[in-house]
Parts: sequence; C-alpha cells; structure tokens
Amino acid sequence: MVVVMSPEATDEDIARVVSRVEGVGGEAFVSKGVVRTIIGLVGNIDSFHHLNLRTLRGVADVHRISDPYKLVSRQHHSERSTVWVGPEGKQVPIGPDSFTFLAGPCAVESAEQTVEAARMAQSAGATILRGGAFKPRTSPYAFQGLGLAGLQILADVRAATGMPVVTEVVDARDVEVVAEYADMLQIGTRNAANVGLLQAVGDTGKPVLLKRGMTATIEEWLMAAEYVAQRGNLDIVLCERGIRTFEPATRNTLDISAVPVVQATSHLPIIVDPSHAAGRKDLVVPLSRAAIAVGADGIIVDVHPKPETALCDGPQALLGTELRELAQAVRRLPGVVGRVDASTLTR
Repeated sequence: MVVVMSPEATDEDIARVVSRVEGVGGEAFVSKGVVRTIIGLVGNIDSFHHLNLRTLRGVADVHRISDPYKLVSRQHHSERSTVWVGPEGKQVPIGPDSFTFLAGPCAVESAEQTVEAARMAQSAGATILRGGAFKPRTSPYAFQGLGLAGLQILADVRAATGMPVVTEVVDARDVEVVAEYADMLQIGTRNAANVGLLQAVGDTGKPVLLKRGMTATIEEWLMAAEYVAQRGNLDIVLCERGIRTFEPATRNTLDISAVPVVQATSHLPIIVDPSHAAGRKDLVVPLSRAAIAVGADGIIVDVHPKPETALCDGPQALLGTELRELAQAVRRLPGVVGRVDASTLTR
C-alpha cells in the first residue's frame, strides 16, 4: 500500500501517518520527490484499511499496490517523474519533457584527457559529464580507475565546464566520499543487485543512475530501484545498457523495447547507453537514433580524445566523424518525437 501526500503536506503530517502505521505493527518508508512525498507501507493490509489514512491532514490519496515495487510503480504515480541533476542554478533535467545527452570518458585517466573529452562532449551537445574514477572490471588486471584522484579531476573539470558530473560508486564504504564530489551517483551493471550499495546511495539523497544488471529482468531492475527508493530517495534514473544474450556480434544486446515497457510500468526516467550495449563505435550512432525514436529520456555515450590509447573501452568511444554524426542526431531527432533540449530547461 502507498500513501501519496499532497504537495502542501508538512513534516508533521508525514510523521503522523508514519506513527499511525507503526502503531498497528506496520513499517512506513518515506520517499520525498521534487513535488510530493510518497510513503510505502509494509505489513497487514487489512489493519491499514482500518486506519482511515485518507482522512489525515496532508494525505492526497491511498493506493493498494499489486506491483512488488511499490514506490517506483506508476500505479500510484501516474505522471512520469523528472530528476534534476547538479547544483542549484545549473540543474539539468532528465525526464519526459526533455531529451538529455550525457557524455564523457568511460574512465578518468588524467586531467588533460578528461577536460579534453568534456569539451568534446559539450561541443556535441552534452549537458552532463560522465566519467569513471572507480572502474569495476571483468579482469582484476585491467585498469581499475584513479579513485580519489579521479574524483578530484572530475570536480575540477566540472568547475571548468559547468557540467554536472555523474560517476560510478562500486563500494558502500566509498559512497560518502564519492557523494562529496559527484552530482549523481551511478550504480553499474555489476552492482545492480548489491543491496547494501543500493541502500547506501539511497541514503545520500543524491540523484542515482541505475544501470540494468547484465542478466536482470525488468522486474528485477525495478526491484533494485525500489531498494534506493525505500531509503527515501526517488531521484532515480534507469539506464538500459544491453543485456547478455547468446549473440556475440555485439558486446551486449540492447533491449530497446525496455524503454516503453519501463515507461508504462514505472514513473522513473529511463535513458539508454548505446556505447556499452554495442561495444563498437560504428553502432553507437544508429543505436542512439533508435533510443531517441523509441522515446528514451536521454542517452549516455563514451567519448575520448584518443580512443586507440584509452585505458578502458576504447573501441566504443567516439570522436571525429562519429561524434559529429551523433551531435547532429541529438540536435535534430528529439524534436521529432516532441522533446526539447534539456539545456534549455536548466534551473
């Protein structure tokens, strides 16, 4: 069951609902969005019905939810959500009214490489900078990232470009320090089922970019988002980055149908990562076009000034002709499906 509070509800109104629920042995999980607060109830449904929660001050509505993911479901939140990323005055939206382009190097290698990649991304129309300071890799011998030094580089590049930063956190012990530097915390595919990490990023209150697990069903993906939401954080953006199938022609198989399926099921924004789906730069632009056409709320793409020497995922990084083609697609295609450039809606 879910209690939807009115936009005018006070902290006292919320506390009153929580107290009533806990008084009958239930649990109440408060999640605050930009416009309103949602309280997810866990416990005996019949006992909740006897509380007459609809009569309490500040309560807009009460819904019985059949979906296992109560807080991220559209059953109680009919309009799709917008997540704002960045500091006040420079916040960039990700949501149904706009199209957001996120781009940058897969891994932060140096200050020079990162700022050059950021300038490339920005000139192509990107409004949010992606870059990895911590890199969970399949091989323990592969480059694992610069760690804290990488976070400091990202902060410097943000100051130089004005672009909000999204970066991955791979360990619950690092969440606090990463949150000090990042505007948005990314949970990668390898950690999409890491419950402790999901809960830890939810506790920060920072926007979260949640990639789909490489073998996760859509329900499992949304349940992962529910772990974040249950900690009081509804500022979650889902990212379809391809799933593992039998097909070896691409790095992963981009499930483009996941975009409309998720949008019909959840109110959370969803973007597409064509770079990690394809693993090949020649497919990034076509898959980006497909993502825009199907109604994705944005794309996140790898760019690198020297892909041939990249320490991580060089074969899928764009520059030159491919990046110019992508910039053209990002400028022209979103308007065809009724989207506007996210940069025009900053606040």
